[in-house]
Amino acid sequence: MSVALAKWTLDDYHRMTAAGILDDRPVELLNGEIVTLAPEGPEHAFLGDEDGDYLSNLLGQRAKVRQGRPITLPNQSESEPDLAIVKPLGDTYRHRHPYAEDVFWVIELSHTSLTKDLETKPPIYAAAGIPEYWVVNLKDRAVVVFREPAQGQYQSQQTLSSGDIQPVAFPDLTVSMAQLLQQG
Repeated sequence: MSVALAKWTLDDYHRMTAAGILDDRPVELLNGEIVTLAPEGPEHAFLGDEDGDYLSNLLGQRAKVRQGRPITLPNQSESEPDLAIVKPLGDTYRHRHPYAEDVFWVIELSHTSLTKDLETKPPIYAAAGIPEYWVVNLKDRAVVVFREPAQGQYQSQQTLSSGDIQPVAFPDLTVSMAQLLQQG
């Protein structure tokens, strides 16, 4: 006997949201499946605020750092990353969430959702053409950096626990791992 899962489209998901069906449920749409978001612990919430402020200050007017807000992707996904660094399109985001082509890079802060963030989300973001995806691993105090999306996978993956990194979209910008991980 096989079990068939109901897959949801972005339109289905938006209609459910508009009708209030998903109110008070922390969820996101990933490849047509409605997935529960893990609750945020104090460190996760703290680092989300601090890292968001840090990146906003570094980027200035060059990009908008959205914290815990949806991004709409073409593969029947509407994820809610902890941080999405997007084009500063002003009023456009009053009428729609950022699309994949509006996203410079995405960051997830991860502790209890580490498996989902390291295994489920990379192919979703790569297939959507998100140039770069970072997972801040709160367990191991390291950042896993995925780059070079091609054929639904990231071709490059590296783990950093110190030093600096330059985002693909802003090669003149230096992001400190110590600052991102709040190690000093």
